[in-house]
Amino acid sequence: MAAAAATALESWQAAAPRKRRSAARRPRLREAAPRSYEAEFESDSGVVLRRIWEAEKDLFISDFWSSALETINRCLTKHLEQLKAPVGSLSDIFGNLHLDSLPDESDVAPDSIPRETLVTGTCHLKCVCYGIGNFATCIIARNQLTFLLLLLEKCQIPRSHCWVYDPLFSQLEIEVLNTLGVTVLSENEEGKRSIRREPTIFYMLHCGTALYNNLLWSNWSVDALSKMVIIGNSFKGLEERLLARILHKNYPYIAKILKGLEELEFPQTSQYMDIFNDTSVHWFPVQKLEQLSTDIWEFQEEPDYQDCEDLEIIRNKTEDPSATD
Repeated sequence: MAAAAATALESWQAAAPRKRRSAARRPRLREAAPRSYEAEFESDSGVVLRRIWEAEKDLFISDFWSSALETINRCLTKHLEQLKAPVGSLSDIFGNLHLDSLPDESDVAPDSIPRETLVTGTCHLKCVCYGIGNFATCIIARNQLTFLLLLLEKCQIPRSHCWVYDPLFSQLEIEVLNTLGVTVLSENEEGKRSIRREPTIFYMLHCGTALYNNLLWSNWSVDALSKMVIIGNSFKGLEERLLARILHKNYPYIAKILKGLEELEFPQTSQYMDIFNDTSVHWFPVQKLEQLSTDIWEFQEEPDYQDCEDLEIIRNKTEDPSATD
């Protein structure tokens, strides 16, 4: 068991950070060595849980977490007012944060489910997370997962009301996510998830541009968009980096919604620069959405990316972990 823990630690330390770009590729998984004993698997699961616990402690006491939380709070305050949330609900949602969403390090066990001490807030938010990456081996992905867990607790979103998907998840990572209590999606939705009139936070850092475009298409109405918050790549940054012709041709829903949203950038600190760079919180004020032309809402053609590259998790297929470049 000690050997398995050492192996997991070595792979964690050797993981390379993502490149600074809006749709960064994630490293492909190395072919996993066959496991002979279930005990080895359980030991690896415990190692990953301890790493998550350690990352959560570091993130929680960082200046970045408090600043990022303030940014999210500013956005959600306006968003919840738009949803006509009862007076006082914000103080309930952004009240006391207890750093006990994960068990004490000495008590970590593969079959133990961390306590969930907070109840659903009055706004009944749900959460969907796409493209978190291989958090078992990559410190960047693990920090992004840690941020998600703290955010769920802060917003009083039960972990069972958070759906997570990445086609590169290993069986070990799926096991860890199940232990953490979030809901792992079994199929690639390609970002085409309708919120079904339920206020939803989408947490999708460094995902491919087409994924955001698909999400907008699946919720292309004033009513649906006004109930969404997207934490992910800066839409303003996409507008600045892409030629207008390319943006309107390949990602028309992003291009059309730029005048119908408000965006708050995440703070930048040296400690988490490579993890949360180019990240913003987006929400869609009803007043801005209603000012868009009628023609914009009538156009609802499903996106087609035949001429696009670097779509990441858009295509409904999984990548062979043993493949090489």
